[in-house]
Amino acid sequence: MKNLPLLDIFIIIAYLLAMVLVGVYFSRRNKSADEFTKAAGRIPGWAIGISIYATFLSSNTFLGVPGKAFGGNWNAFVFSLSMPLAAWLATKYFVPFYRSTGEVSAYTNLEKRFGTWARTYAVACFLLTQLARIGSIFFGISLTLQALTGYSMVTIMVVTGICIVIYTVMGGIEAVIWTEVVQGILKTVGALIIIYLVVKEVPDGFKEIIDVGLSEGKFSLGTLDFDFVNSSFWVVLLYGFFINLNNFGMDQNYVQRYHTASSPAEANKSVWLCVWIYVPVSLLFFIIGTCLYTYYLENPTLLEAIKLQAASEQSGLTVQNPEVRELAATLKPADYGDKIMPHFMVHMIPTGLLGLIVSAILSAAMSTISSGMNASATVFTEDIYKRYFNKKSSDKNSLKVLYIATVIVGLIGMICGIAMIGVKSLLDVWWTLSGIFAGGMLGLFLLGLISKKANNNDAIIGTIVGICVILWMTFSYLIPEQYGYLKNTLHANMIIVVGTLVIFLVGNINRILRKK
Repeated sequence: MKNLPLLDIFIIIAYLLAMVLVGVYFSRRNKSADEFTKAAGRIPGWAIGISIYATFLSSNTFLGVPGKAFGGNWNAFVFSLSMPLAAWLATKYFVPFYRSTGEVSAYTNLEKRFGTWARTYAVACFLLTQLARIGSIFFGISLTLQALTGYSMVTIMVVTGICIVIYTVMGGIEAVIWTEVVQGILKTVGALIIIYLVVKEVPDGFKEIIDVGLSEGKFSLGTLDFDFVNSSFWVVLLYGFFINLNNFGMDQNYVQRYHTASSPAEANKSVWLCVWIYVPVSLLFFIIGTCLYTYYLENPTLLEAIKLQAASEQSGLTVQNPEVRELAATLKPADYGDKIMPHFMVHMIPTGLLGLIVSAILSAAMSTISSGMNASATVFTEDIYKRYFNKKSSDKNSLKVLYIATVIVGLIGMICGIAMIGVKSLLDVWWTLSGIFAGGMLGLFLLGLISKKANNNDAIIGTIVGICVILWMTFSYLIPEQYGYLKNTLHANMIIVVGTLVIFLVGNINRILRKK
C-alpha cells in the first residue's frame, strides 16, 4: 500500500466530479417517468451499443478476469465466444418483440402470458440478480482502492456509492448511457495501457510471455472432453450462452435500452456493436492476466509479498506471524489471483497514469452499478409499485418513486458488497450467484415465448420443479457425507443451464400430457 500522489488524486476526483455534473446536466430533461426510463427514444444505436458494452465490461471483468487468467488459464474466455449466438437470437426474436409491445418493463408480458405470479417471480429473480451484481462490483472496486489508498473497503464503497447515486438519480437513463459511452472508451484505453506497462517490464517482452504461457498451459480454453463436473470448455460455453441469452433477452438493463433507440434497426445495431467490441476487448484482460503471471514469475520477491498479504487476510493474523508464512507457502495462484492487478497498480504504474487507470476501473464499476440501479428502480416502479400499490399513479408521483427506488437499490447494493468482503474469487462469486437467480427466470420466459400453447398450469408446474432443482444443485453440498450420493456433482455454472431446461421441458411435458 502507498499513498496516492496528489496528481492521481486530482485526476480521480475530477473524474468523479465530472460524472456528477453529467447527472446535473441531464436532470434538466428528466421531467417525466418516460424521460427517466426511456430518454424519450432519442438515443442513437451506436451510443446504446457502447453503453451495453460498458455494462458488460464491469469491474468484475477489469479485476476478476486478469486474476482468473493469472490463477488458471483462458477457460473463462469461452464465455465471450458464446455471445454472437445469443445476440443473433436476441436481434431476431427478442428485440422486435419488446419494441412491438412498447412496455418499458421486460416482465409485463409474463403477466399477460401466465398471470401475476409469473411477473412477480421474474421481478424477484431480476432484483436479486442485480443486487448480487451491484454488490460484487462494489466489492471489486473497494478491493483495488483499498490497496491504493489504505482506506477501509466500507468507506470506499460508501463514497463511490454516493457519487453513483447522485448522477443516476439526477440524470436518469440518458445520463447512464452517455456516461457509459465515455466510460467504455476509458476502460478500453486503460486495458491497453496496462498491457503496455506489464510487457515493458518483462525482459523479452511478448516473446517471453508467449513462451511461458505455452509451457504453463495458460492459453488453454479448457478440456474439450464432455466433462460437466469441472470447468470444461463446454461448461463455460453453455453457461455463457444461457447467461447472455438472459442478458440480451430479458434483463431489464438491456431491454430498457432497446426502448431508448429511435427504431428497431438501431436497437439491433446496438446489440451487435456491443458483441463486436466486447469479445476482443475481453480478450485483452486475459492477455493482461497472462502477462502479469510472467512478470511475477520473474519477480518472486514481489510474488511472495502478495502471498503473505493473502495469507494474512485469510487467517486474520499479521504478516509477521509464522503461521501466516506457513499458510502463504501452501497458497496456489488461484488463491490470490484477485490481488495481482491491485498490487501491480500500486507498485508499477507511474504517477498520472495511475490516476487514469483507477478512473478506468471506477468507470467500469460505476457504469454497471448505475445501469443496474436505474433498471432495478424501473422494475420496482412498473412491476411492484404501479402493479400492487398505486395503479393510477400520476407521472409526477411515478418519477418520485423512481428517485427513491434508485437510492434504496444503491444502499442495499452497498450492503451486499460489504457482505462479500473476504471472498477468494470475485468472478466465481458473481458467476455462481447470477446462475442461481437467472436460471428460473430465463426458463419461464422461454416457455412463454416459444411454447405458444403452454398455459398457466404448465408454467406453474415447470417453475416449481425448476426451483426445486436449482435449490438442490445449489445447496446439496450441505447434505451429510453418508448421503453423498444425493449431492449435485455438476459444476456450479451448470445451475442456470439445468434450471432453465428443466422449467422449459417440464412445462412442455405437462402440456403434452394434458392433451392426452
